Amino acid sequence: MTVVADSSPLIALCRIGKLDLLRDLFGQLILPDAVWQEVVTSGPAKTGAEEIMSASWIERRSINDIPLANLLRQDLGAGESEAIVLAREIGANVLLMDERRGREAAKRLGLLCTGLVGVLLEARRRGVITDPASIGLDLRDKAGFWISNELMALLR
Repeated sequence: MTVVADSSPLIALCRIGKLDLLRDLFGQLILPDAVWQEVVTSGPAKTGAEEIMSASWIERRSINDIPLANLLRQDLGAGESEAIVLAREIGANVLLMDERRGREAAKRLGLLCTGLVGVLLEARRRGVITDPASIGLDLRDKAGFWISNELMALLR
């Protein structure tokens, strides 16, 4: 399965020590340069920088469609824009992104998106985890990741 990720899901999972959940679920992640820059290069002291840099199952790639990325950057950050472009260019099965505007733009381009709650639900379905609600609570309470009460209810 080909999965491209934006930075916020990676950082949130790193904050609670659960980055490997993505490896267990997807096998490999592909990050565009802008996401790599946000998570690793811009802040080696930031949460997740070392884990992501040393993860052999995370690959960094450059995008080709710079004009589309620049167009998307009018409404989105560099990481979201490049993640959308890269997912489109390589025909990714899934784009891992939680920002609403980014997901809406990706869907308009025909991309399948999921966020961290979707990841937790899929991990439970596949038997990778047994208690997605506790991970959801950790994401919300320890990582400062916003999850609505309605989405939390889905994890129970």
